[in-house]
Amino acid sequence: MVQTGLSTDGEFDPSAEACRAQLDRIVKSADFDATARGRRFLGHVVEETLSGRGGRIKAYSIAVEVFGRDASFDPQTDPIVRIEAGHLRRSLERYYLTAGRSDPILITIPKGAYVPTFSSRPQPAAVRAVPQTADAVQNARPWRRRNAAPLAAVLAAVVAVLAVLAWKLVPTNLRAGAPEVPRLLVERFDDLSGTEASAAIAGGLTQQIVGQLAKFKDIAVVEAAEPGGTTAPPRFALAGSVSHSADAFRLRVRLISRNDGSVLWANSYDGGMEVGKFLDAEADIARKVATTLAQTYGVIFQTDAAFRVDNPPDDWAAYSCTLSYYAYRVDLDAKAYPAVRACLEKAVERFPNYATGWGLLSQTYIDGIRYRYPFDATSSSEIERALTAARRAVEIDPLNVRGQQAEMIALYLNGEVDSALAVGKQAMAINPNDTELLGEYGYRLALSGHWDEGCPLVAEARERNPGPFAYYESALALCSYFRGDNEQAVMWIRKVSAPSNANYHAIAAAIFGEGGHAADSRRESDWLKQNAPALVANARQEISMRLARRQDVDFFLGSLRKAGLDVAD
Repeated sequence: MVQTGLSTDGEFDPSAEACRAQLDRIVKSADFDATARGRRFLGHVVEETLSGRGGRIKAYSIAVEVFGRDASFDPQTDPIVRIEAGHLRRSLERYYLTAGRSDPILITIPKGAYVPTFSSRPQPAAVRAVPQTADAVQNARPWRRRNAAPLAAVLAAVVAVLAVLAWKLVPTNLRAGAPEVPRLLVERFDDLSGTEASAAIAGGLTQQIVGQLAKFKDIAVVEAAEPGGTTAPPRFALAGSVSHSADAFRLRVRLISRNDGSVLWANSYDGGMEVGKFLDAEADIARKVATTLAQTYGVIFQTDAAFRVDNPPDDWAAYSCTLSYYAYRVDLDAKAYPAVRACLEKAVERFPNYATGWGLLSQTYIDGIRYRYPFDATSSSEIERALTAARRAVEIDPLNVRGQQAEMIALYLNGEVDSALAVGKQAMAINPNDTELLGEYGYRLALSGHWDEGCPLVAEARERNPGPFAYYESALALCSYFRGDNEQAVMWIRKVSAPSNANYHAIAAAIFGEGGHAADSRRESDWLKQNAPALVANARQEISMRLARRQDVDFFLGSLRKAGLDVAD
């Protein structure tokens, strides 16, 4: 059975009963986005582990006992368990970032394994709130946490307030110095073991995480608060503790709101003490922590998206324009597009040195090209405008990956494929942990014909980033389609939810047409004929702007014909 009670570092591990209660909470939640098979998978591995049988959890036993495969199942040739495990990890991550943000116990399935881990999560009541004087309370911005909400609801709320934010950004004579940027105070991790080795680990992990966080330019990382300074005090603090035994160490880390002392996120990470592996483990943990917190759609983004700010100051309004862009991008809602674009245009007018604002504005211009809002093949090109905005971002901050990401996509759509990939490679060298960039770079590689190189990067981005799922899943559908695995392509395209986006309907029509799914292909073809006739009439031109190889374009057009669309050669 699982050992419970006081752990070696003085903290309480969750009991088996508490773990089962947490499992029940997860599988019954509407925010746990997993199939029935995925729920059985999770229940099986949790119960086996809690019953002391974790050692027998293998791909073979899961396939036979959970998926109903016969005794001839070979995990080397059938990757079904590995694929389902990846989906399950993603579903758990999404759950804990939404409905499960305050749950007392974390259940995780480490990558590369199927045996779950259980850890107690620090609760807000146990965290001492940062003392505030009456003057501090009087002068504080009116941040007020809303109840935790699912990501989609939070993002919808962000888009809903765009009109108000745009009016806030009308230029005035009184100019603030810069838009709001989340500021994160990284505290030195506590040494619980009190040994020279654990002190060195605590110090090393602190510095490693600071270094990885600093690669994300949309947050500001500080190692000491600046009392009486001219900059706003950090709104977030990262704290943790380190303990170790003879052969392993554990980092427990948590993100705290310095406004009210509440714990916004917590996790624990283990690493080995073996010579030659320790430094790799330390670096890997630092990358995971930094990515989870600072990536697009990560913990800090979701926390800020959930704030309701009464009468926001213009620096916060400008920052909210960037939040609104990511909110819109989740489902690429054509109705939200004009407000998002206008908000970003006013943000960079109000703050002309806002590099991220210029980068995201470039991406809205790019969306006007590749998604045609509304779809009209005669729309004037905005490539030059997009390139100008992207290069302005990089000119302001040469390490701003949002600007480089935008430049990469604009160059690609302009037919400058080699230059686009070179810019993407350069941006990846700046911050390989930026999952937003990782997905876009992988997609460009794939669409340019480097399917075997680009598709794994898209899959990794989807595995690590809480959103935007429709974008990644449509990319993975194309990856499977061009690999000749139509069953997987259909599986991925059925996951995509972007009802108003013509590009996604075209991908679906091709996949269903190629696979002989008559009813599905007819539905998609009818939608395109009714809602995007210009795309159908100019199919080769539109597809050639996205797929770099002639043979890929011809194959895709052939699949559209199988779906019942009359597209010209």
